[in-house]
Amino acid sequence: MLVVGAGLLAYHNSFTGPFTFDDGPSIRDNPTIRHLWPIWQCLSPPRRGGLTVEGRPLINLSLAVNYALGGYDVWGYHAFNLAIHILAGLTLLGIVRRTLLQPVLRERFGAVANELAAAAAVIWVVHPLQTESVTYVVQRAESIMGLCYLLTLYCFIRGAELAPTKTGSWGPRTRRWYGLSAAACALGMASKEVMVSAPVMVLLYDRAFVSGTFREAWRRRRSLYLALAGTWILLGFLLAGGQLPATSATAQQLGLTWWQYLATEPGVILHYLQLSVWPRPLCLDYQGWPVAKTWATVLPPALVIALLLGATVWAWKFNSAWGFLGAWFFLILAPSSSVIPLDSPAFEHRMYLPLAALAVAGVVGLYALVGRRTVAVATVLAIGLGILTWRRNLDYRSELVIWEDTVAKRPDDPRAHYNLAVILGKAGRTREEVEHYQQALRLKPNYADAHYNLGVAAWEAGNIQGAIQHWEQALRLNPDLADAHYDMGVVLNRLGKSDEAISHYEQAVRIAPNYAKAHNDLAGILARLGRTQEAVGQYEEALRVRPDFAEAHYRLGVLLAGLGRTPEAIVHLEEAVRLKPDYAEALNNLGVALWRAGRVQEAVRCYERALRSKPDYAEAHYNLGGALEQTGRRQEAIEQYEQALRIKPDFTEAESRLTQLRGGQ
Repeated sequence: MLVVGAGLLAYHNSFTGPFTFDDGPSIRDNPTIRHLWPIWQCLSPPRRGGLTVEGRPLINLSLAVNYALGGYDVWGYHAFNLAIHILAGLTLLGIVRRTLLQPVLRERFGAVANELAAAAAVIWVVHPLQTESVTYVVQRAESIMGLCYLLTLYCFIRGAELAPTKTGSWGPRTRRWYGLSAAACALGMASKEVMVSAPVMVLLYDRAFVSGTFREAWRRRRSLYLALAGTWILLGFLLAGGQLPATSATAQQLGLTWWQYLATEPGVILHYLQLSVWPRPLCLDYQGWPVAKTWATVLPPALVIALLLGATVWAWKFNSAWGFLGAWFFLILAPSSSVIPLDSPAFEHRMYLPLAALAVAGVVGLYALVGRRTVAVATVLAIGLGILTWRRNLDYRSELVIWEDTVAKRPDDPRAHYNLAVILGKAGRTREEVEHYQQALRLKPNYADAHYNLGVAAWEAGNIQGAIQHWEQALRLNPDLADAHYDMGVVLNRLGKSDEAISHYEQAVRIAPNYAKAHNDLAGILARLGRTQEAVGQYEEALRVRPDFAEAHYRLGVLLAGLGRTPEAIVHLEEAVRLKPDYAEALNNLGVALWRAGRVQEAVRCYERALRSKPDYAEAHYNLGGALEQTGRRQEAIEQYEQALRIKPDFTEAESRLTQLRGGQ
């Protein structure tokens, strides 16, 4: 109850925070989460190079469940995140409690195991360093992986506590717990790559608290360790199946080599430790973190980390419990804080699990100092941390606030300036938007996305040549920038350069096969050039990606009608009208198709609906006149032709029909 209540109190103000940063491409622009069936679709996240969900099917599935329950209502996503975090806190409580009751620790801590476990779990749950993994929606990747990691260890502990059968084999309950441990490990591998160390941590735990030696641990539980190691095959398959969310190629764009990244990470780890003890200032993004390039910047933090690693090794030899905590901290951080350059040297969510070791160490150390008063001190500490978490959640209440906060704390972060500029642009604050894009380019001259968005700003200001120059520069820096290709296609199409426009549209859909707007616009040019079958294919692709794309249904319906495929045309035009009931053009063309199919009365109703939506629609007046004329309502037909001519005086077809009808009278 303490853990659950503390989590709810600390995060009760986080439920209305909007999607931000990577939430957009991973949630709003992710078509694979929009259907729960067939299941393999939501287990196959997009591969765009940079998505948080990429290569992480369990995370994508969790987002699909949220979408199925509430669409894009952020409340449900935040509730899910908090539920995962609280479950992880409860699992940590179980691990710490049962560890303190192990024979090697029971004599000293057994009487206070419940209190110390609760204190450690509550402090871990309410610590403000966890907000990035809980309040920032898509970083549930960290908390889901963390829950699986903790469950892997917890289930192992439960199985190891059970006595073997008389023959020395595992009993049914033991097998169930070990099976759950292996299953949790596999789910973690499908959540995030940091899970790679989980099998090793289980073995270290066995050695430190259960078996006493690696040899004995292997002898007793060889099958379990083989099953846990087998989950690495799943991780390898997922990594081989697509690009990592943050690859070394991305890091190379930042100008980082593996050894520069390694030299920088000791300073980052010391920053994490500082935030663990004094969690201010917390920051969403650290892409502007200074790279350690001189001995003066490399040696001091490297020596401190070397001492801590040495202390961990020493503790492992002489006091396995403290050694295990040190190993937990360093092994879990190793994938993101060693030799593999990622897209940013630091992210606070990487401390989600390592913080557990520090929380436990802090509570146990506090108990050694003040004894039974630990609970009172921990309570005060938890209240203070919870208030800081509540305050940090306020920074997530809008995208503008969180990025202003990030720029204020990390003024040398080009990505922070870029994202703030994006938000300012949405708010119509164009001058400030341009200033922040320009600042991002001063900090990072090869920032392709900043050039692209400066091009968008120039285009909206009517500076077509300026827009083209920025987009061309963006594509020189990053030829795979789908949005830049798309916008170049739009501009070139308007300038009458159809072949060049087609080339850019084709590049856009090659890079981003699910780019519905690019498929739709490419289809429009192909249709205009008489390449109708190709156009039909592109419209169908647009609708495969986005079935609720009313304009694509409308344009495909018009194209099919022109090809004489009237029944198919009616289906698409009706769908366009269903999706957008006041779509006058779709209603008018649906009326034409129905008229051709002999459904004249339905056609009349469509024309009338089109005119209610758009009274000055000359073509709809003309078509309604024709339908009324066919049904024998000559006077009403004349009135519609006259109305068409009032709106469009050079409407020769309407004038011709009006002349014939009046002559007939």
